[in-house]
Amino acid sequence: MTLRVGLFGTGPWARLAHGPALAAHPGVELAGVWGRRPQAAAEVAALFGTRPYDDADALIADVDAVAVALPPAFQAPLAARAARAGRHLLLDKPLAATVEGAREVVEAVERAGVRSVVFFTLRFDSASAEWIGRQAAAGGWSTGRADWYGAVFGGGDSPFADSPWRREKGGLWDVGPHALSVLLPVLGDVTSVTAARGPGDLVHLVLRHDSGASSTAVLTLTAPPAAAGVSVEFRGTHGVAAYPEDIAGPATDAFARAVDALTGGEPHACDARFGLRVTEILATAEELLTGV
Repeated sequence: MTLRVGLFGTGPWARLAHGPALAAHPGVELAGVWGRRPQAAAEVAALFGTRPYDDADALIADVDAVAVALPPAFQAPLAARAARAGRHLLLDKPLAATVEGAREVVEAVERAGVRSVVFFTLRFDSASAEWIGRQAAAGGWSTGRADWYGAVFGGGDSPFADSPWRREKGGLWDVGPHALSVLLPVLGDVTSVTAARGPGDLVHLVLRHDSGASSTAVLTLTAPPAAAGVSVEFRGTHGVAAYPEDIAGPATDAFARAVDALTGGEPHACDARFGLRVTEILATAEELLTGV
């Protein structure tokens, strides 16, 4: 059975990952594109051989599922609306800009009985997901570290440099979900959070997990290009497990696996409820940093 999917969003991620993966997926019909700017929606629709929509609700009405590549503050209310209409959800991280927004999505999903997947990239990249799964199965870890040094605003040529929400929310909200998506399945849920600021948007997190383990994370989007990179490791009874460099494949392949997860028989661990939990942890850290 072919899944009719509507794409919501016209930015770089929609053009680089969502659109190509949906258009190429053998089980998907990319039914249309909606964006906040009609001209951009027409451009993206033309790129992938589908039609633009001027009205978001019209596209929701015409599909079985929505794939959302919008800033979190826009994604959450649209996702809740689509779920209430009985549409399955393929969402991006972070799920929402607030805990209340994320909770609204979860409640809509549960009441409607629709499926949801949140695209935490490394959890759908085949090699990365296998590595994470091995560490989770091994157990015995006492500490973990997940550092994301992004150079979106560090003077490079990132396609995301024009993103207002990333500039406002910084590394905590943009790459923080990546770090948490690796730490939580291996070390367990977070029971306490400590947060401190560094230069620019850089944030340090210290986390305690329900397994008894602790972890740290360094998160930024303003690293100099020469200092950019990802570093993940776990230490425990098995020694040291370090995330291999350059293990991840193309984002389009990972997104195709997220589509497969949406249509699979079993709910995926990275569903809207997991997206809510990540949002709760990020919001706690933000409150600590701002003193709210």
